[in-house]
Amino acid sequence: MKAVILAGGLGTRLGELTKDMPKAMIPFAGRPFLYYVLRLLESQGIKDIIICIGYLGEQIEGFFGDGRKLGVNIKYSQENERLLGTGGALKQAQHMLDSRFLVLNGDTYLPVDYHEIEEKHVRLGRKALMVVYNNEVDTSVKNNVALDRNQMVVRYEKESTSPDLKYVEAGAVILQREVLDFIREGIPVSIEDGIYRHLIEQGGLAAHITGQRFYDIGTPEQRQIFEKLVEKMAQ
Repeated sequence: MKAVILAGGLGTRLGELTKDMPKAMIPFAGRPFLYYVLRLLESQGIKDIIICIGYLGEQIEGFFGDGRKLGVNIKYSQENERLLGTGGALKQAQHMLDSRFLVLNGDTYLPVDYHEIEEKHVRLGRKALMVVYNNEVDTSVKNNVALDRNQMVVRYEKESTSPDLKYVEAGAVILQREVLDFIREGIPVSIEDGIYRHLIEQGGLAAHITGQRFYDIGTPEQRQIFEKLVEKMAQ
C-alpha cells in the first residue's frame, strides 16, 4: 500500500512560525515533524510514499530527497503557484497512485497499525475508510464526524457543534483511486468538499474507530504535547 502525505498547505493559523517554512518542517528535538511521520510508516513496512507539496515545498524535497536515508522511497507531487487544496492535490497525484492508498495529513501524527486498517477497508469493500477518534483524551480539535449504527460516516462538519458529532477525524483515510473522479483536474478543492461529501451521499465512507489519540501541531499547546511524545520515544 502506498501512502500519500498532504504537506502543501500554507499553515496560516501558525502565523510567524510558518512564514519561512512549511508546517511539516517545524522542528521537534532537532528533526522536522514530517520525519516522525515517515519513520512511523517505515517501521510498518510502508515504504512507497508520495508527498504532495506546495508552499515552500522545496524545503521538504531538499531535506528528505528520495527518502533513501530513511529507508523509504519518496516521490513528490508539486503544486504550482495556484494551491489546489487537499482534494485538488490528490487529484494532481492520481497518476502516481495504486487502486487503493493511504492518505495522511502532513501535520498529524497517528501511531496506529495501518495494515490493520487496510485489512478492514478490504473486508468492508467500501470506497473509503476514515480513521476517527472519540476525543477521550482531548486533542483540542472539535468533533466533526457523526456515525450511524453501522459505523458509516453520515455527517462531516468542521464548524458545527452539533451533539451528534461524537468523533473527530484522526488524519488518516484509505481511499479507492476511483473516488478521485469526483474532482475536476486543476480545480482547488478540499478533500472534505471534493470527496467526503460525495461519499457520504452515496453511503460509501466507512469509519474505523481508534482509541489511540492523534497528535496535531496547530497550536503551541499541541506542539508541546507532541514534543513530550518525541522525548518519550527517544528514551
